[in-house]
Amino acid sequence: MSYKITFIPGDGIGPEVSEAARLCVDATGVKIDWQEAIAGENAIKKFGEPLPDETVASVRKNKIAIKGPIVTPIAGGFRSVNVQLRQALDLYACLRPAKSYEGTKSLFKDLDLVIVRENTEDLYAGIEFEDKKPETKELIKKIELLSKREIREDSAISIKPISAFGSERIVRFAFEYAKRNNRKKVTAIHKANIMKFSDGLFLKTAREVAKKYSDIQFEEAIVDNMAMQLVQKPKNFDVLVLPNLYGDIISDLCAGLVGGLGIAPGANIGDEIALFEAVHGSAPKYTGQNKVNPTAMILSAVLMLRHLKETKAADRLENAVKEVLKEGKFVTYDLKQDRNDPTAVGTRQMAEAICRKLR
Repeated sequence: MSYKITFIPGDGIGPEVSEAARLCVDATGVKIDWQEAIAGENAIKKFGEPLPDETVASVRKNKIAIKGPIVTPIAGGFRSVNVQLRQALDLYACLRPAKSYEGTKSLFKDLDLVIVRENTEDLYAGIEFEDKKPETKELIKKIELLSKREIREDSAISIKPISAFGSERIVRFAFEYAKRNNRKKVTAIHKANIMKFSDGLFLKTAREVAKKYSDIQFEEAIVDNMAMQLVQKPKNFDVLVLPNLYGDIISDLCAGLVGGLGIAPGANIGDEIALFEAVHGSAPKYTGQNKVNPTAMILSAVLMLRHLKETKAADRLENAVKEVLKEGKFVTYDLKQDRNDPTAVGTRQMAEAICRKLR
């Protein structure tokens, strides 16, 4: 069987790590018809916009895509292409495993957490009003009228929508994932002690969904307390389900527990479409240097193979990654005990070493 998969190389180091992942997937023997599309800076140069309609159409048609990291300007410029894709394709579930591998410089051994992040609502919905704009001043007056609370007139405003619908389907996704993968516990993370209506709705919905999964333990935790507990005793947790912003922050925290973003894979999953990507950014200063760690992108490809139900190929590829990391010989500089170790290899050379381990 052959799969048609949209391949989006990305910006900065994206093309290098994406190509490393493609090399490894091809080496498994799974037949892929890679259909390349562009987004980000190259798309702006060619189409005048960071996310062309034809790229979205390709993903929508093929149902599966893998994407390299894309630059997101800070405090200006175009909105995140990652967020646009998730919203345009209703990829409501962001799956981010945090797993420790022997050979990496991690704080904890044998850690295996899964973060399930809601992807379409919350502050990342992108409903914002710029300071001092007429519409912002009008909104402030309306909010003051309805809430009886004063807002400084030079404020910018962001809206945080959390719906019962969005909360129900992400919590259900977390429980279904736990069920399919023999996980024992789901923890819903929130700030409902302060945001009693938005986060309160998320928590209320999570409690209702949990009643339908009596065979899986359910608990709840306030997000700031959870950050502390994850640093102190992460092995007490299993599957974490969170609204969008908290999920982004906590998934990076968990990546830090197991060795950093260099080994942090990600998947964005909807009812019909799935897009796979590393959690880390585009690191433009390393562009074209064949230097950066491709592990996160390769592990994202492992998630993609599992989604395709190519389980044997996924297991073989993950085991090959494990062996290369454990040996520590053909790895990039950041995976060496000494980052200045002259025996460190390049991005492609590490991918090739992983391919040699496939069997």
